[in-house]
Amino acid sequence: MQSRYDEVYARSLAQPEQFWAEAAEAVNWTKSWNRVLDFDRAPFARWFVGAELNTCHNVLDRHVEGGRGDQIALIHDSPVTGNKIRKLTYREMRDLAARFAGALARHGVTRGDRVLIYMPMVPEAVIAMLGCARIGAVHSVVFGGFAAPELAARIDDATPKLIVWASCGIEVNRVIPYKPMIDEAIRLAAHKPGACLLVQRLEQRAEPVKGRDHDWDEEIARATPHECVPVAATDPLYVLYTSGTTGKPKGIVRDNGGHMVALNWSMRNVYDMRPGETFWAASDIGWVVGHSFIVYGPLSYGCTSILYEGKPVGTPDAGAYWRLIAEHGVKTMFTAPTAFRAIRREDPNATHLAKHDLSRFEVLFLAGERTDPDTLVWAQQTLQRPVYDHWWQTESGWPMGANCAGLGPLPVKPGSPTKAVPGYRIEVLGEDGKPTTPETIGPIVVKLPLPPGCLPTLWNNDEGCRRAYFEQYPGYYSTGDAGYIDRDGYLYVMSRTDDVINVAGHRLSTGAMEEVLAKHRDVAEAAVIGVADSLKGQVPLGFVVLKAGANRPHEEIVRELVQLVREQIGPVAAFKQATVVERLPKTRSGKILRGIMRKIADAVPYAAPATIDDPAILGEIATALKAIGYAGARS
Repeated sequence: MQSRYDEVYARSLAQPEQFWAEAAEAVNWTKSWNRVLDFDRAPFARWFVGAELNTCHNVLDRHVEGGRGDQIALIHDSPVTGNKIRKLTYREMRDLAARFAGALARHGVTRGDRVLIYMPMVPEAVIAMLGCARIGAVHSVVFGGFAAPELAARIDDATPKLIVWASCGIEVNRVIPYKPMIDEAIRLAAHKPGACLLVQRLEQRAEPVKGRDHDWDEEIARATPHECVPVAATDPLYVLYTSGTTGKPKGIVRDNGGHMVALNWSMRNVYDMRPGETFWAASDIGWVVGHSFIVYGPLSYGCTSILYEGKPVGTPDAGAYWRLIAEHGVKTMFTAPTAFRAIRREDPNATHLAKHDLSRFEVLFLAGERTDPDTLVWAQQTLQRPVYDHWWQTESGWPMGANCAGLGPLPVKPGSPTKAVPGYRIEVLGEDGKPTTPETIGPIVVKLPLPPGCLPTLWNNDEGCRRAYFEQYPGYYSTGDAGYIDRDGYLYVMSRTDDVINVAGHRLSTGAMEEVLAKHRDVAEAAVIGVADSLKGQVPLGFVVLKAGANRPHEEIVRELVQLVREQIGPVAAFKQATVVERLPKTRSGKILRGIMRKIADAVPYAAPATIDDPAILGEIATALKAIGYAGARS
């Protein structure tokens, strides 16, 4: 198939309003727009101004009305609960979402109110999201692995009228009770929700708080189904929090109209899907991938989507993914490179693959972090199918750089997510703030206005959004990533430009971890960097300077620090190692040289900056790192 990419991409930039108006014809609207694009308040863009629609109707009801009611919409595959599989049709999903919307309405939740969802990978979480969308409430899903302080911060920012939570999450060999975290988070938060709906799981029930917690099953049973409520295209659908460089979470807003148009378009043109086919994003609904490509993207396009409560290895073995692809007839899969590194480490010769029929499987997409060439080539050779890296962010909500399979794929270059997706004008800037020549590394930016589906702003924080994304490079969205574009127009994303690290596809703030370390009674100063890890891409490593008189064994202090981060941020941080040092390398103005420390740990050549206070300290840092096994990137 000859690629149409160049033609489609050129038209998307030359005639953006016409391009996206045509794409919007695939969405059901209750009222058409007055303007396709309103960029009068640059840098903020608003798409399909004046239009009205309902996202839940586009995701569920219209498929039922169009004859797909008996098609499977969602498959819940849960090896951590004994390979339990639950399949829900579009009609069943619609009816459950309507009843949940009715339950919300009984508790006084109306259009514009926020609902916080603290849930594991269970169908009720998806139903809760869609039930919110049905009545125009704004959902905010928080990953179940986050600790109480992080959850409390999100409660205070979103000020939800109601919280939906489950009694527990389940890992490979343990059950994680959610009650201690939800109780403590509500205690810590200044804002108190009006009520909570509790999903009781068989693996561990939670004792409800009288007057606060209402049983999910009972609420659904007594609820009156609620119709879809039309909302403005520019109204928020959800708020999803991502870590900022200061450690304070940023509430990424997603609107209803542009979001639906972009995801619907991407299912066909990026992922080459058709209605009725099965799509699997092996992610979590607590992250943007789960929002976009477990819930809203596949279901809006009439596909079958998979909700997987398991791991790439250990549930039960390194053949878990192959079993699921074969059993459910997956056509296209999307996961993080970390998953394939784990599978490769456990089963380097892919011996499990021969046990499963992957004849219906066509293509693998990788994203969430940079896909190293070795992993991509191993996946290609193992699967004997196309493997495409692609690149996007919580803020964009859908791919920015990709090999658009639906337009006819381009040749693969390992290490590159290929080219900019139609709608995005991606550039790399030099020190003068102007686009660089090919092959020159610099900050990666997107020319404004951003296309539909991207963040219109931060929750209740236009000025914070401006500062974080638009101020540094006027006329551009700053991605926070650095890289280059080669002479063929292929994009290479090499690293972050700030101190947010990427652990197994999850963006986490080193600043937030430093704040936790600094709370320890023996710690005078702390720094956290992301160091290279062959499995997770990056893992955090802490450096602490102790207070005078702190003479306990260092090993004991480090164990306490690891536990402290686990309690305050959660296991998702993957914080497992720290080292005690006499001092931290700094500039004369007091700035800690984290970038230099990272290069020492990863055995990357560096030059001591002229502003360093004392160059000798770099040797001390190198000695400390070697003592704990960091003589360079670990394999």
